[in-house]
Amino acid sequence: MNIANEWKDYEILDMANGEKLERWKNIILVRPDPQIIWKDKTFPEKWNKANAVYKRSSNGGGGWNYKTKLPESWQIKYKDLTFNIKPMGFKHTGLFPEQAVNWDWMISKIKNEKRPIKVLNLFAYTGGATVACLYAGASVCHVDSSKGMVAWAKENVASSKLQDKPVRYIVDDVIKFIQREIRRGNKYDAIIMDPPSYGRGASRRSMAI
Repeated sequence: MNIANEWKDYEILDMANGEKLERWKNIILVRPDPQIIWKDKTFPEKWNKANAVYKRSSNGGGGWNYKTKLPESWQIKYKDLTFNIKPMGFKHTGLFPEQAVNWDWMISKIKNEKRPIKVLNLFAYTGGATVACLYAGASVCHVDSSKGMVAWAKENVASSKLQDKPVRYIVDDVIKFIQREIRRGNKYDAIIMDPPSYGRGASRRSMAI
């Protein structure tokens, strides 16, 4: 198993009691993680430095408890890639740092091909993989059912100075889009799929994946 250990702007500072303490550049967040089942904190004093803590509510959902005023968004870098971070209503920040190992793998594969590569990124979220593939020289079709997430992906592409690269953004239900692509005979060299376990399609219907 490869580990995303080449980050400089992101760091897990500690983990305990179903929570992880993370540094996102110069901002420290506490977020829930059900996989953390041990009780003891390795560095108890570091938890007092958290800028915001996400707490789940007893009736579902949850919210952020801000201990200091945070910017609406801020940027972190992974090597030459830049991403915009924003605390969201459901504990997320718009980026999954563990995916960095996959970005590195994609970049290496695309660059080593030494030919035009066409990538289809499905359930593309805020575009971490889209940014990586564009950086490597591929053309990307970015598909997500959320208009807000696609707008966020555009921000990440622009922040990484890749806005002039060949990218097409599609706000649509992934299954419907794929069915149209099949009918049109469109083909891709690589397809990226990282669907959520539960989400809402373009029709706003709830769906388990």
